[in-house]
Amino acid sequence: MKKFEEKTLNRKTIFEGRIINLYLDEVSLPNGKTSMREIIKHPGAVAVIAITEEDKILLVEQYRKALERSLVEIPAGKLEKGEDPRESAKRELKEETGYTCESLEQVTSFYTSPGFANELVHIYHAKGLKKEKELHLDEDEFVSVMEVTYEEALNLIKEQKIYDAKTIYAIQYWQLLKQQ
Repeated sequence: MKKFEEKTLNRKTIFEGRIINLYLDEVSLPNGKTSMREIIKHPGAVAVIAITEEDKILLVEQYRKALERSLVEIPAGKLEKGEDPRESAKRELKEETGYTCESLEQVTSFYTSPGFANELVHIYHAKGLKKEKELHLDEDEFVSVMEVTYEEALNLIKEQKIYDAKTIYAIQYWQLLKQQ
């Protein structure tokens, strides 16, 4: 047994949805006792750091029902079944901002909430941005595209309008690019 490994003894499906599945796992602990774990399975997601030639980052504002408020975020979306993350990133950038890019460089991937979910977000840096004519949003998606300076982005963090990990990571990455 791997150090600290928890073996699944029994799994009960609680919910199977369009985006997530929820399971209740009974596990054996390293000390021999058992416990219950609530687990969310997610198909994964992509997010795009897109900085224009004018040194502005592309952001989208959208309502997040789980938080009952709008947030300002980098363009992002869930992976479709079997979809390559790089292709998904290109698709999300175009759908949400109306921009295409010449190239995408993978920056990192990280788990959003590993205590209860397996969602893995792949972050890409889009280069060679080109503005298209229109957005291609999903029918249940409503966003406002923003182009903001680094200083404006920092103010959005202070105002808690940017309030999610992937976007704050993107702003920090942008700061590192400025130092090179």
